[in-house]
Amino acid sequence: MRSRFCLSLIALSLAAGLGHALPALAESTPPAPPVSAAASPFASLTEAFLDAYWRQNPDYAVGVGYYRYADRLRAPDAQYRAEQLRFGADWLKRFAALDETKLDAGAKTDLALIRAQLEAGRWYLETFKSWQWDPSQYNVAEPIALLLNTEYAPLPERLATVSLRLAQVPAYYAAAQGNIQEPTREHTALAIQQSEGTLSVLSEDLLKQAETAGLTLEARQTLGKNLAAAQEAVRGYIAFLKTLDAKLAQGGARDFRIGKALYEPKFQRDIQAGMSAEQLYQRALEEKERLHAHMDTLADQLWSKYMKDQAKPADRLDKIGQLIKTLSADHVAAEQFFPEIKKQIPVLEAWVRDKKLMELDPSRPLVVRETPEYMRGIAGASISAPGPYDPKANTYYNVTPLDGYDASQAESYLREYNRWILQVLNIHEAVPGHYVQLLYSNKSPSRIKSLFGNGAMVEGWAVYSERMMLESGYGGDTPEMWLMYSKWNLRVVCNSILDYGVHVLGMSEADALKLLTREAFQSETEAKGKWRRVQLTSVQLTSYFTGYAEIYDFREQLKKQQGKDFDLKAFHERFLSFGSAPVSMIKGLMTAQP
Repeated sequence: MRSRFCLSLIALSLAAGLGHALPALAESTPPAPPVSAAASPFASLTEAFLDAYWRQNPDYAVGVGYYRYADRLRAPDAQYRAEQLRFGADWLKRFAALDETKLDAGAKTDLALIRAQLEAGRWYLETFKSWQWDPSQYNVAEPIALLLNTEYAPLPERLATVSLRLAQVPAYYAAAQGNIQEPTREHTALAIQQSEGTLSVLSEDLLKQAETAGLTLEARQTLGKNLAAAQEAVRGYIAFLKTLDAKLAQGGARDFRIGKALYEPKFQRDIQAGMSAEQLYQRALEEKERLHAHMDTLADQLWSKYMKDQAKPADRLDKIGQLIKTLSADHVAAEQFFPEIKKQIPVLEAWVRDKKLMELDPSRPLVVRETPEYMRGIAGASISAPGPYDPKANTYYNVTPLDGYDASQAESYLREYNRWILQVLNIHEAVPGHYVQLLYSNKSPSRIKSLFGNGAMVEGWAVYSERMMLESGYGGDTPEMWLMYSKWNLRVVCNSILDYGVHVLGMSEADALKLLTREAFQSETEAKGKWRRVQLTSVQLTSYFTGYAEIYDFREQLKKQQGKDFDLKAFHERFLSFGSAPVSMIKGLMTAQP
């Protein structure tokens, strides 16, 4: 799972009204890429739009490496939401005045992405309204952590910026409390957990940094005062949420399910696929059946090797499940989980280079770290990637440690991420998955396609890369690896079934856990974690299967058309050159006649 101001979710930053800002550091922000003379009117308008957009949404600007605005933390109140709506309407009018006949294919697709994002922002504010019922979207930690950990400017300057932000934290949380109406209990609990993690960012370590950074006594005193006020505001928000949660426990909480009326339009805006959510759901059901049939064949091949004389069950799910259970016992020890992930990254990189699957960038190494506390609670692994304005900043592979699990929970988790599946996880998150794709995205000549990326393309590429690596021979082309990969791929398919089933069809927790444990062969710990995730997110879980299916279908189409002239490396690099645009858009650009 990709995180750090996920580009496909830009509309959510609009909806939340979380516009925060950074200091005037124009010299730290790279200039726009050069454009042709024919495209210059559109390019000029686009650059003006982007600067205005970052002024409106400075938190998101920090996430993509745009450090021009960092000295404000806007209170997410009604006035700010009205300002966001006016901003979107104004820029839609400005772009509508362009003569689109003079735009080339690249500019036209950029324009389509800009319009889609602005229109989605309006829908999130006026219709989806998560700013009312999701307390977890109010959190000041991530931008502050990025400012402290990203060396875009000298530390004293960054601390001064953080101090200015801290001064406005009380007003921010006051507005957040005023926004919350009939929240879900699930999002309230997440907000409490993550807000407590926020205090680990707003710690006294900031004052120690200020001392070593050489700030003046006055600046240190101001920072200390602002820090104390911010800490008090966060604690006040936590207390407010705990009181609220106690009331919600007595009744009146909003259902976390968003329902079909919101689901279908959210799917269209977030996923941007050539199918409806219901059509995707039906395709996922068909793919689940295909995978079960394939795994049944593999289980027959492996049964005698691992199960010896044990009777083979007549029920294929029982047979597959028993074999997977046996294989899953082969996993690393809990204390080796984090080190093993770090050890596998260079192995994957060497494979990609040796097999000539695509070019890698050795100048931008991946940093594996424990997931920061303020980010925990949704996914066990994720990528935090910089944006195109600061492409040299670190990309982090966040791995949540197992120290919060008891022995049985840890064992269940480790069995889920056994010897085979842990490798597939690292392909997905790191090489050649999210980490590599986002490096390519930052180098795209279209800044818009990198900034306003599509989640289905991003997640779809990571899923596609898993199968592509196994097709290249990674893992030894063994039936064990293919069986475990198929189990992992069932997760992707069942993500879509689960998400649509829960939010639209009203699937119960019991039925969801049955789907995940019996039909997707997931451990109880993993299944319960996914149930938690589907309560906290909507539509995002469908992005994996949608994007994967579109990318794989497109590749197979080109292979059939080009025959022996098809070049896999060229396909990968050409595909990734279009930033993080929707797959349908990339297909059009790659197949357009010159």
